Amino acid sequence: MSAVGNVASSARFAGIAARRADFPALHQEVHGKPLAYLDSAASAQRPQAVIDAMVAHERRNHANVHRGVHQLSQRATDAYEGARERVSRYINASGSDEIIFTRGTTESINLVAASFGKMRLEPGDEVLVTWMEHHSNIVPWQMICEQTGARLVAVPITHTGELDLEAFHRLLTDRTRIVAVVHVSNALGTINPVQDIIEAAHKVGAVVLLDGAQATPHMRIDVQALDCDFYALSGHKTFGPTGIGVLYGKRALLDAMPPYQGGGEMIRTVTFEKTTWNALPCKFEAGTQNITGAVGLGAAIDYLSGIDFAEVARHEADLLEYATERLSELPGIRLIGTAAAKASVLSFTLGDIHAHDLGTVVDMEGVAIRTGHHCAMPVMEHFGVPATARASFALYNDRGDVDQLVTGLNRAAELFL
Repeated sequence: MSAVGNVASSARFAGIAARRADFPALHQEVHGKPLAYLDSAASAQRPQAVIDAMVAHERRNHANVHRGVHQLSQRATDAYEGARERVSRYINASGSDEIIFTRGTTESINLVAASFGKMRLEPGDEVLVTWMEHHSNIVPWQMICEQTGARLVAVPITHTGELDLEAFHRLLTDRTRIVAVVHVSNALGTINPVQDIIEAAHKVGAVVLLDGAQATPHMRIDVQALDCDFYALSGHKTFGPTGIGVLYGKRALLDAMPPYQGGGEMIRTVTFEKTTWNALPCKFEAGTQNITGAVGLGAAIDYLSGIDFAEVARHEADLLEYATERLSELPGIRLIGTAAAKASVLSFTLGDIHAHDLGTVVDMEGVAIRTGHHCAMPVMEHFGVPATARASFALYNDRGDVDQLVTGLNRAAELFL
């Protein structure tokens, strides 16, 4: 390697080492081995700044929001609404009233299905999804289709785990009312051409929801540039806490939609004869929300705002390439999902070793991976496997984590093959 290459490599390692230092959970041993955390697609670790923000709120500012004139309630309200403003700016919504706090991507999609779907769908209408969807972007649409008489249509995927675009354009018709598609597949890592999907869907008058749970940790999202109608994301995938998520929706659509749940905060007036609804975003936030979770999400957004995503993309692409090369050397390995455009997710099988056995063996080497169907059973059906092992990488991982995974997989091969 040239001197310039050595300098660049050293600088990249120093940058990742600094990022790793921000995440306290990474600095521990599991079964006497240093932790290699390769399960960020399930739940990313939190930086110390997020933990500190949540602890500080609990210690000094715990109170309910919007309902009190006392100082603690004012502080809590400012922190809660401040987090909403951060999210709005981060994804470039046209205003913070387009940001609805939910429990996560799953609830965000359920909200749209139950509210917008119920309002929009009629017998004979169609909802278009894909074979690579997480169950959270299949089941809510099945439920609302059963209620309304609409039909769920699934776009197939190819042998590489990419969306069959020819089939998409064939199945997208004037009967399509809603297109619900994952931005980045959790099981395959495939990055979908969502800009093209949105443009095509809008031409036939369909509304588009993007499941962005796996996209937001890896790339900057601009909902206005995408022109999506709804975008759903989860805090815990995005280096924030569990139990908090976001639904972005275009203001005109949210204004027209009926409330998802009833109760406090989402009302303007209540009598026994009639109830009127509060303005956005309160109309969709019935009851006491996860205030501390919102504070943590706001801190996570602050953390992400300080990151050079071009640098992260280069690092994660290098890591994915290295991991693909290392795992491909293993006898009996089968990589599941080899799309040209991929996020840093690597799903695989090893011989006839069950995925759960693989996960157990590599855990003994200090490596955390995910095993199972990844809430994407149609993907498993497509590839003819009951389950896969999945290593997912984030900005805090390095090649040493990959090497540790390979050591664990070699150990599994020795035991079972």
